[in-house]
Amino acid sequence: MRLPSLVLLLLLIGRGLFAQLTPKAEDIAAIKGQCGCHDVTFLYAETFAPDKTYTFKDRYSAKGTEWVFVDEESGPTSRPNKIVIQHLLVINDSMIVKHWREDWFYQNTSLLKFDQNTTWKRSTLSAGQVKGQWTQKVFEVDDSPRYEGSATWVHVDGRHYWESTADAPLPRREYTKRTDYNVLRRRNHHEILPDGYIHEQDNDKIIRTEVGDQILASEKGLNVYKRTDDKKCQAAKGWWAKNRAYWADVRTVWTEMLTNRDTVAFKGQVKGSVLSRELDELAVVAQQTPYNSAISRQLIRQTIEKFLK
Repeated sequence: MRLPSLVLLLLLIGRGLFAQLTPKAEDIAAIKGQCGCHDVTFLYAETFAPDKTYTFKDRYSAKGTEWVFVDEESGPTSRPNKIVIQHLLVINDSMIVKHWREDWFYQNTSLLKFDQNTTWKRSTLSAGQVKGQWTQKVFEVDDSPRYEGSATWVHVDGRHYWESTADAPLPRREYTKRTDYNVLRRRNHHEILPDGYIHEQDNDKIIRTEVGDQILASEKGLNVYKRTDDKKCQAAKGWWAKNRAYWADVRTVWTEMLTNRDTVAFKGQVKGSVLSRELDELAVVAQQTPYNSAISRQLIRQTIEKFLK
């Protein structure tokens, strides 16, 4: 009998059988090891500031249930070079919020690096620089760019983790509340555990100007994903089945629009509206009529173009 992929991954982690896989297969098993229905805790605390007069902000904590799953794979069937992982938040067992997305690319040489405010710039790495590495490309709830980093998955002493440093915009927990810094330098540590995974962060809040970078404060972040009863994510699975076609088209349009751009810059608002709200409104309309991918992509493109500088 063939074991479900998630059960197989758990057995590999629990019995230390990762070592029997090829290096790339180990990486893929670790990336997919993030998947499942999780109870999640989000914890952040500022830890250091160069300026002794700086007033540390209150600690942040939140909890939720999140379904994390592979939505797309590209490349050889058993050794994909691209893995798309989507996150959906489940609120009160029935309300679903489309959360962030992470795309993993093997030996990727082209990255969009965050500059400051609402601007990203294209960066090209050599094949030698990314040999054996995976790029994690992280996207907002509206599938716009957030941050990208490339690094090697490490499998040693029974541990399986990936670490990368990447500049990013202010996190959602702060960008509507603060204007005293404009870049978050994220040092991300993803580690797979038998009962889920952790996303640990050591971040610097940076003031970036023409004369250089100045650290305002540093913070520690710890997001703990603990696997829970799959039934708690049933509503998310049903929601995605109804909405997947639309959001797959959003991804496709974004990919087409970003591929040949060396610089990407956004307008925060257009006539008092924000991109995420307008794309959500289009999603509602898409549910009310027989879905037409060609028409949907045209409307999605027109909507996104309004917010690009």
